[in-house]
Amino acid sequence: MSTRILIVDDQSLVRAGFRLILESQTDFEVVGEGQDGTEAVTLARRHHPDVLLMDIRMPRLDGLEATRQILENGSSQCRIVMLTTFDLDEYVYEALRAGASGFLIKDVTPEQLIAAVRLVAAGDALLAPSITRRLIERYAVRDAPGAVTRDISELTPREADVLRLIARGLGNQEIAEKLFVSEATVKTHVAHILDKLHVDNRVQAVVVAYESRLVTPGDQA
Repeated sequence: MSTRILIVDDQSLVRAGFRLILESQTDFEVVGEGQDGTEAVTLARRHHPDVLLMDIRMPRLDGLEATRQILENGSSQCRIVMLTTFDLDEYVYEALRAGASGFLIKDVTPEQLIAAVRLVAAGDALLAPSITRRLIERYAVRDAPGAVTRDISELTPREADVLRLIARGLGNQEIAEKLFVSEATVKTHVAHILDKLHVDNRVQAVVVAYESRLVTPGDQA
């Protein structure tokens, strides 16, 4: 089955370039293009894409509010990747908090773009780049209220350990090696963590980890 992709950016050259790269892959299908958040919401509901690549800063309706509307009440299974020109963009953090699966800088290489879409379509999140960690560290702790925003008390000690390592950008295999367990066991822990925190993906779980002070900047994996 093809991965259905929607591209939304107010710059036509960005859309055209991304389309050209993505359509070079036989298992990718670009189902539509839009130029602002209002069109993103309409097209997402019409085409039901698997992955939405969307600019964070656009006229009429920005990517942040579009993300909220598309993902509200679990009404869409679309995985949203935010596009930004700035590596530390406060709006991107808010989009991650709202449920986006990650973000890419617009000057990403073709190989990185293709790999990112495959990763997100497979259900993972774009957490690997150190820039994502810096973004969350900068904004989550600064903006977090004094009280824990999500209840992490239901997590078992091992689940808390797994969440700490996820927040440090480790993948399932790396976590398995560090905790001396199987990768299948890690996947089970991750599923339980997402369920108990009532979040949809690993990025949101990482945001919770920082906002609850389970992880703080400077902690080591």
